[in-house]
Amino acid sequence: MFRLGRKYRHLVHDAGCGCANPFLQRRSGYLSDYSRRTFLAGIGSATVAGMLPGVGSAQTPAPPSRLLLTQVRLFDGKSDTLQTGVQVLVEGNKISAIDKTNSAPPSDATIMECGDRVLMPGMIDAHWHTIYAAVPLQTLMVGDPGIIFASSTAEAERTLMRGFTTVRDLGGPVFTFKQAIDEGTIPGPRIFPSGAMITTSGGHADLRKPFEIPARDGQLSLSEMMGSSAIVDDVGDLKRRVREQLLQGASQIKLVGGGGVSSPRSPLDMTTFSEDEIRAAVDVARDWNTYVTVHAYAPKTVQRALVGGAACVEHAHLMDEDTARMFVDKNVWLSTQPFLTMDDAASQTGPGAERIKQLFAGTPKIYEFAKKHGIRTAWGSDVLFSPALTPRQNTMLTHLANWYTNAEALRMATSGNADLLALSSLRTPYGGKLGVIEEGAFADILVWDGNPLDDLQMIEDPQKNLSVVIKDGRIFKNTL
Repeated sequence: MFRLGRKYRHLVHDAGCGCANPFLQRRSGYLSDYSRRTFLAGIGSATVAGMLPGVGSAQTPAPPSRLLLTQVRLFDGKSDTLQTGVQVLVEGNKISAIDKTNSAPPSDATIMECGDRVLMPGMIDAHWHTIYAAVPLQTLMVGDPGIIFASSTAEAERTLMRGFTTVRDLGGPVFTFKQAIDEGTIPGPRIFPSGAMITTSGGHADLRKPFEIPARDGQLSLSEMMGSSAIVDDVGDLKRRVREQLLQGASQIKLVGGGGVSSPRSPLDMTTFSEDEIRAAVDVARDWNTYVTVHAYAPKTVQRALVGGAACVEHAHLMDEDTARMFVDKNVWLSTQPFLTMDDAASQTGPGAERIKQLFAGTPKIYEFAKKHGIRTAWGSDVLFSPALTPRQNTMLTHLANWYTNAEALRMATSGNADLLALSSLRTPYGGKLGVIEEGAFADILVWDGNPLDDLQMIEDPQKNLSVVIKDGRIFKNTL
């Protein structure tokens, strides 16, 4: 069990008391608000592997220098059909050859015979919350970093075992957590981090408690200290918060353009940032050679993001057809989620439960608009605050079958989402191709016991049907 030395125990005590009681918050002493947050996040991501049985061992073995997967039917992430009689050679963490002639394997290669199973790229979730997906909102609001990061560590491995080898994280203190995964301390997917969700007073992600309002100069709220959100009300603060996320390693910036489902005091119809404010954030992101994505539901909110220069809009479930046309005119990505039933949002209660019904009504419309107008569309699940709900990540993907062919849905979750990730440009955390099986691409590979191009619903049960999970050339699961 991890123990803090006597020198540091009071630091965690002070940080926890400061979160729970505003009168005990202090800017002086060993930790400022900012360093306290990063200290707690570092403790969480670096130590929960030792707190949880069995976690961390999955990445211990070094990958084989050469791995040859034989007897596969290949879905390369781009095609409509499978290629048969293929073998895939992995060297280190990259795919080095796609062999259709079944030539003799290299003498030093480890052979994995796949028995005519379907091999495809690891899947990508374009809207995930690594830290908060499996943490109930009530637990999050208490602010105990131990249980938050312990839950998130367990969920990161489960996410990988569901076949998601990459996620775009759209809000949360994930920077040191990502580092722990990348360094092999804990198993989990690749993470494209946004850092804190940047919002205004009263916007979605402003989860301040009554005693934290009004804001006091120089003091941060609990959610800000944890790195969940950044609340700004002028352009100067907005630019600074954007730069702070980029400084910590953000691959893209997320602005909250309006209200949301899970923030009870922020109705869906409200709009936060002005067009000039959005443009200011976009300018900073462009200076860092990356982009801004904007959380927005209502037509006015979506349109403001499009006019303000955002490269991507999240959700947009309430948009109308005029707004849909603007996506094409502005060449902007739509990153959305196929919310269909209360089973997709079981964690919502009160105002959230009523708002999610509006999303259910809007879901068919946005996909009809996307197909009709040719909007570049990414898929994400946006599962939040429920360990019972996270296994539905795969089911959220199969919902796409209501509007797309099985091949189109799988392409969206692989090469299509990888194209969206490429907007991070020089801020990408990983220098290589994702979402495809081709020479030079990262060796992020799934092998299914069945054919998801014929039966997309089979991916809803990865424990049964997913035989092999390889990420970065390392074998995390092999039941062959």
